[in-house]
Amino acid sequence: MLERTDIEKQLNKLRSKRISSEDLLSEVHRIFAQNDAERSAIGNVLSEKNSGNQNSFTLDLLESNQIYSLEDIRKLCVDYRLRFLDSHFFKGEIPEEAITKIRMLEKQHQTSLKGFKVVAPAKLLKLENADDPMLFAPMGNDYFYLIHKWGNDLHPLRKLMMWPYKSFENLVFTVFVLSIFLTSIMPIELFSKNAHYQEYLMLFLFIFKGVGGMVLFYGFAKGKNFNTAIWDSKYYNA
Repeated sequence: MLERTDIEKQLNKLRSKRISSEDLLSEVHRIFAQNDAERSAIGNVLSEKNSGNQNSFTLDLLESNQIYSLEDIRKLCVDYRLRFLDSHFFKGEIPEEAITKIRMLEKQHQTSLKGFKVVAPAKLLKLENADDPMLFAPMGNDYFYLIHKWGNDLHPLRKLMMWPYKSFENLVFTVFVLSIFLTSIMPIELFSKNAHYQEYLMLFLFIFKGVGGMVLFYGFAKGKNFNTAIWDSKYYNA
């Protein structure tokens, strides 16, 4: 009867032919040390001020659905009130999966990536005083390669909630509609027993001025600005 083959023993024989146990341990130590050094170097690049705005990618190796233009990113940030800033502004932790993807890209393209950018809400960024991050690497000519996305998705109504802050016109329209709503639910009998069109108009103008004044006061007090002005600003009160 033939003896059954123990595949673990066969694997050990193959390994012994290639390398001794002592050399194997040294090789493992070297590989792990190199891995730690490379990951540490990538972490330093992500946390330090960016030193470049272009990377040398091999275009044939890139996934086309990961490439975005600056205009695409700007529109996303304006719609959802996000920031697009250098990675060193990000105050959260860059996940290990993102660093792994960076290492894979560097090995595939035989280059060291730099100039990383992050798309995230302002609360996740360390902004200078004057919900869903995405890590990009610049390709040049206002194109960026998406490396990794992590965290929770944005609130489904965030785009709608941030619509008034897109521009001055949007804000005025929002105040106008809100004033009409408040006028419609206001018990005008408190002001006039025989209310006519003129009374409703006067009440609307009074409410419109009051709501507009509160919005302006809040905006100036908090140093807020519109989405189109802050999407790439590194200042908190901008």
